[in-house]
Amino acid sequence: MKSPFLVSGYKTSLSVVFLFISSIFYAQEAPLPKAKTGQFWEHVQFGGGFGASFGSDYTDITIAPSAIYNFNTHFAFGAGLQYSNLQQKHYYSSNVYGGNLIGIYSPIEEIQFSLELAEASVNNKYMDLGGDYNRNFWNTSLFFGGGYQEGGVTIGARLNLLFDKKEDIYGSAFMPFVRVFF
Repeated sequence: MKSPFLVSGYKTSLSVVFLFISSIFYAQEAPLPKAKTGQFWEHVQFGGGFGASFGSDYTDITIAPSAIYNFNTHFAFGAGLQYSNLQQKHYYSSNVYGGNLIGIYSPIEEIQFSLELAEASVNNKYMDLGGDYNRNFWNTSLFFGGGYQEGGVTIGARLNLLFDKKEDIYGSAFMPFVRVFF
């Protein structure tokens, strides 16, 4: 003879299993939520740099727009363009243009580390009494940097890990920077 307690426990267990399995199948049939329109652009920030210096015999203009995508509060990845024109009257002119990729890591809100790969085409022209001399080459830089971040502004320094004093467009491997993103 079966115990009423055993039959009741069996029915309760069977009912719980049935409800659990049916809820799984129901969950699998539910439609996936649709992404909000514009959600991608909510994570994108634009910024860059602009610089200009003028003198009686000297001109230096730099334009460097960039954009990053924030994956979360700690990681971002982006790309940028750069153009520089430097001229010293009757002596030297240079056009530098290229692009870069940057990865940014912020372990806490105020601290930012970055790794940036930059490739630039350099077109130099030296003017001399004996004639002009042109030198065109590509320059690759790999910058590791760190800085203090407040809002969209980061102030810090970076080190060019591929710096070669004889073949580099930068005067030093170590460079301070100000990075701004909106």
